[in-house]
Amino acid sequence: MLAPVYGKLDLQLESAKDSYIKTRDGRRILDFYGGHGVISLGHGHPQFVSELKDQLDSLLYYSNAVHLPWQDELASRINSLAETPGYSLFLCNSGAEAVENGLKVAAFNNNRKKIVAMKHAFHGRTSLALQCTDNPRLRTTLNQGIEVVFVEMNNPEAASEAITDEVAAVIIEGIQGVAGVFEADASYWQLLRKLCDDHGVCLIADEIQAGFGRSGDFFSFQESAIHPDIVCMAKGMGNGVAIGGITVSPKLSLQKGQLGTTFGGNPLAARAALTVTKIIEEDRLVQNAKTKGQNLAAHITSLPGVKAVRGRGLMIGIALDNIPAVHVRDYLLNEHQIICGTAQAADTLRLLPALSVTSEECAVFIEAMTDALSVLSNKKHG
Repeated sequence: MLAPVYGKLDLQLESAKDSYIKTRDGRRILDFYGGHGVISLGHGHPQFVSELKDQLDSLLYYSNAVHLPWQDELASRINSLAETPGYSLFLCNSGAEAVENGLKVAAFNNNRKKIVAMKHAFHGRTSLALQCTDNPRLRTTLNQGIEVVFVEMNNPEAASEAITDEVAAVIIEGIQGVAGVFEADASYWQLLRKLCDDHGVCLIADEIQAGFGRSGDFFSFQESAIHPDIVCMAKGMGNGVAIGGITVSPKLSLQKGQLGTTFGGNPLAARAALTVTKIIEEDRLVQNAKTKGQNLAAHITSLPGVKAVRGRGLMIGIALDNIPAVHVRDYLLNEHQIICGTAQAADTLRLLPALSVTSEECAVFIEAMTDALSVLSNKKHG
């Protein structure tokens, strides 16, 4: 039997194509969640599938004991798209691993122990990542011991007080996903950059959910015209193939043996991420995320029962007025065959469709959302 640790929707999946999932009982469901924002290109993208099949036929796996050329090309393409020249790439298997390794790089460089993180942050479930996650319920007696100060995001006074010469790293999600899609202001990014420079602190951008085009920029921090010291990435990086990574500023040093992984950046995973970067660029998916996100937000904002629409690109949080988000999520799934997500903020519905989502698919969602809010509002007041 499986460990009973997940709350699951009552769906038995069979296959998927583009933005639609097919279940074993014949339902065709519009995917506006992408398995926590992992599906960036859409399901079964023909070029993506073709390149992975080619890689399976040639070389599935070898370790980092040898040169794997797909990694070098991936590093170059990420730096080009992110406008981070000279950054070095370390590949791992997941977002939590990326955060763990990013924090280690910071400490290797300044030999400090203290971390500043944001209130409501989620950075992963492994040891260091979980200590930087603002949810004590997830921690055990073994996930403690590092001093982490949680500050309110976008509060300049709190940041200025917390960031001192004792701090190893400041870690921040450019857009907090699990919390409910809350975005860091450009001015706040710029303040963090200055404070980190002034105190010799490493600034770590957690782009695990917002990155690889989802925000309407390749990485969400790019809109703020700053460069973090370390960038953490995963989720949409592999379009469903498990991969994560960090890029590290040339200002920081890395020595042989300081980081390592058995499976990270293996030929299949590196080829998957490399193909994702190519398709993102060739199909103009960053621009599509920006325009489709703007159009979705504009339509949703006008709907009765919507308090606010947060986020950027195709990372959208819909704050609802007096209707629990889980009720809207369930109605959309059961009555309109659309899957989306919720957040820690109980009033917030979360949208993470593929970056390739079409105008027609967005129109389907808007029509369904209009109906859901109308019906559920009438039930509440009936």
